[in-house]
Amino acid sequence: MQVTVLFLAAGSGRRFGGGIPKQYQCVNHVPLVLIALNSLAKESRISAVQPVLTAGDEKFATCLEKQSFPFDILPPVTGGEERAISMANGIAALSGDVEWVAVQDAARPVPSPELLASVLDAAGQHGAAVPGVPVHDTIKCVDQEGRVLQTLDRRVLRAVQTPQVARREWFVEAIESERDCMHLHTDDASMLEAAGFPVFVSRGDVNNRKITTQEDMMWLQHYMGTEIK
Repeated sequence: MQVTVLFLAAGSGRRFGGGIPKQYQCVNHVPLVLIALNSLAKESRISAVQPVLTAGDEKFATCLEKQSFPFDILPPVTGGEERAISMANGIAALSGDVEWVAVQDAARPVPSPELLASVLDAAGQHGAAVPGVPVHDTIKCVDQEGRVLQTLDRRVLRAVQTPQVARREWFVEAIESERDCMHLHTDDASMLEAAGFPVFVSRGDVNNRKITTQEDMMWLQHYMGTEIK
């Protein structure tokens, strides 16, 4: 099983704030994009990475100077205003011989080797898989006014993460099927689900956290300072 990773790094980081997009913020002088790529380098089945960047992004190439990885870094493609568009642009850039695709957020910089192995194993068995963690809070569905409509059964809920992995041809078919409503999909698996493909949940990791706010960055600085050897 050889996997190509769509590396989504086209976000503007509006919620994060500051003058630099969050994917280029640094921890111990290392930008998040490099932390993420080094995490992916621990999984031997990843053979190539397809960066998806904002138009005019020159920082990514600068970050890669003097770096080496066990996989190929393909020429970057330009992302879109929404995540699903960025993913579709990345899929369209891949060669036809790519069989497996993993979609990874640059803003989730520390997927563990165990998480990567688990989601690739599950995808190889079922065709598509996403890592997920149990939900411990009580989750309520509300209307626009805040009135509770339903209390959901947290025993069957999972908070999903990336990388989200599937056969390339499944992603291609899902993009075509959902092209008119791609803006409704906040992750890649939901597009597969809407197109009728089965998606399974593998073991996630609470430390595979998406860096969205300054508080998340403070957490990552602490985590890397105390956990990463």
